[in-house]
Amino acid sequence: MTYLAKPRLHHPTLPVNAVGFTRRDYEGKISTLCAGCGHDSISAAIIQACWEMNIEPHRVAKLSGIGCSSKTPDYFLGNSHGFNTVHGRMPSVLTGANLANRDLLYLGVSGDGDSASIGLGQFAHVMRRGVNMVYMLENNGVYGLTKGQFSATADEGSRSKRGVVNTDSPIDTVSLAMIMGATFVARGFSGDKRQLVPLVKAAIRHRGAAFIDVISPCVAFNNHGGSTKSYDYVREHNDAVNRIDFVESRAEITADYEVGAVVDVEQHDGTVLRLRKIDEMHDPTDKVAALNYIQEHQAKGEVVTGLLYLDPGAEDMHAHLGTVETPLNALAEDDLCPGVAMLEKINASLR
Repeated sequence: MTYLAKPRLHHPTLPVNAVGFTRRDYEGKISTLCAGCGHDSISAAIIQACWEMNIEPHRVAKLSGIGCSSKTPDYFLGNSHGFNTVHGRMPSVLTGANLANRDLLYLGVSGDGDSASIGLGQFAHVMRRGVNMVYMLENNGVYGLTKGQFSATADEGSRSKRGVVNTDSPIDTVSLAMIMGATFVARGFSGDKRQLVPLVKAAIRHRGAAFIDVISPCVAFNNHGGSTKSYDYVREHNDAVNRIDFVESRAEITADYEVGAVVDVEQHDGTVLRLRKIDEMHDPTDKVAALNYIQEHQAKGEVVTGLLYLDPGAEDMHAHLGTVETPLNALAEDDLCPGVAMLEKINASLR
């Protein structure tokens, strides 16, 4: 028997945070994703971060597009505002909501298909506009919801289960986010909670466009000998690695390693995911150095994780546009429509 609802009653001794909520209060519905899916670990990291930061759930707006990843907002912060948009259109809907009510914390959740294919243009513009948001890209390099077709982050030359060869170059969303103007850029691994939770907390505190690319293993598709996503193949050919391999549906894969270290995370099929956690010598405020750092370690077959780039003086879209401090949805009609005389004055200033 399958239960799709969690019990509402909590044990009276569960610890509460400074605003009186238990960690359970930040959860959502029971996940319907595959057992062991990395996306569920990302949801758990968001839950942990929000609980530790004493965020009131009703002050959060979570938006998503279409795909396995875009289902996940239903699995965390069940008492927050939510909006599931159409495919690839989460950024524009979130931008409009942010313009109307700047007081909410905005979490945009997307996948590599939702962001790097149909939504690529929207992804680029929400970064350059500096919308104050946390953009979580749950990256597994495959269209898992529609049975494993290539996504825009699939390696060139990789093969599908049916033997089709991918002839397109992969999109590196981390580098693209930096180039397009994101002021907080990080990469995490869904199986490394110790690193991912602080990254989420830092992104929430950042004012501006904060982007986190989270490597999230798909446990159902594309784990076969003909795929260049296989880490055995990557090591043999010394190809640049900025995506993940795929494992069969098993238990969750985790990793716990120190700053500056490289760790080989063995997958269920014996292949290896090689992760490098950024060392303390890396300067995240130097964009050019950060881009070079990513490319250098990609050439070594390493997936760099951690805080890659941060602009400490960043401002958000409201500062760029000079909007009023009061959220637009809280203004009266007279403030929003000041009349013909004011319109004529504005028109005259533009002549």
